[in-house]
Amino acid sequence: MLPEYYQFHHPTKVMYGEGLVGDFAHELEELGVKNYFLVSDHVVDGLGLIQPIREGLAEAGFRITGEFYDVPQDASVEAVESISRQAKDSGAEGLIAVGGGSVIDAAKAANFIFSEGGDLIADYSGAATLVRPLKPFIVIPTTAGTGSENTLVAVIYDVANKTKLLFSDKFLLPDLAVLDPLMTRSLPPGLTASTGMDALTHAVESYVGVDASPHSEALAVAAIKNIFQYLVRATKNGDDLEARGGMLIAANMAGSAFSHSMVGCVHAMGHAVGGLTRVPHGVANAILLPHGMEYNFEVSKEKYAALAPVMGVDTTGMSVDEAARAAIAAVRDLLRQLNALDAIPVRLKDAGVPHESLPAIAEAAAEDGTIVYNPREVEAEEILIHVRNAY
Repeated sequence: MLPEYYQFHHPTKVMYGEGLVGDFAHELEELGVKNYFLVSDHVVDGLGLIQPIREGLAEAGFRITGEFYDVPQDASVEAVESISRQAKDSGAEGLIAVGGGSVIDAAKAANFIFSEGGDLIADYSGAATLVRPLKPFIVIPTTAGTGSENTLVAVIYDVANKTKLLFSDKFLLPDLAVLDPLMTRSLPPGLTASTGMDALTHAVESYVGVDASPHSEALAVAAIKNIFQYLVRATKNGDDLEARGGMLIAANMAGSAFSHSMVGCVHAMGHAVGGLTRVPHGVANAILLPHGMEYNFEVSKEKYAALAPVMGVDTTGMSVDEAARAAIAAVRDLLRQLNALDAIPVRLKDAGVPHESLPAIAEAAAEDGTIVYNPREVEAEEILIHVRNAY
């Protein structure tokens, strides 16, 4: 059934190719600014991944006015404020983010204050707070998971209140996303697996969400197909550039899908787990994805059944219920394969979540902003059952 109405807005230009990070500067000419502030982290810099970017920009006549590397595991309000302040003081006219989801989200949120001033939480919390485009923003991902280079969302950790804050606006979308598989080549197996499962969560939740559309569904399906084809390969062998590229493209497509139809109860639980117990976002989503699918089973089983063949399941002769169950089983099997590679845990207790925190996780999940897009109403008592099942 087609939705009565939907919108699809995707202004971010996406470029893909091996070695592209040293040869994309010409694409910046149309943005009209020459001075950029670079945001990354110490690990990415230590791996030498920034140098070809510096060289390519300098050769093309662009200038990096300053660099910020102190982004924590979860992008924090403090990091966002520091980036915006230092970028202004450096004389920059735009931002370049090189890293994973935390780096990208930190730079993305910093662009609020860098461009418009004000206070991050007081002035920009929630959705659609902007009335005009922000300053130029270029993203080069070094993980294949969040798809943040293609989304209108930033998630920022409020350390004082132990909560994750959601910011959403079409003007947060980057101007340019540069996908280079060489930038993910050194990603260790654990991060490869957890970020890949994060991308799968984006794709599955966006496919069944209440705002799903033919455009978002098509991107989600393509992302899921790539993830089941390439994630185990990329985790086993980081030098498999075809698999690395396939995962980068999958994460990017999943990011665009959920940027339009958003995510649901898996992310609600994942945000709660991350905020309260500091489990990395991708790990939390990986563990919780099959349990969130179980929570939504009765209202989403037709769509799960349609995903089963995309996940490699032969559904010949199966009923809708059987095919839908097979899709959930395929997700569990993928998680088990990654666990067998010592890349990711399969239970919350193995990720270090204290048992006594489960009720608080369920309560926080039921209050998370993503639940409004979940196909089934999220209630703390009901979601607690599935959090316990994940333990």
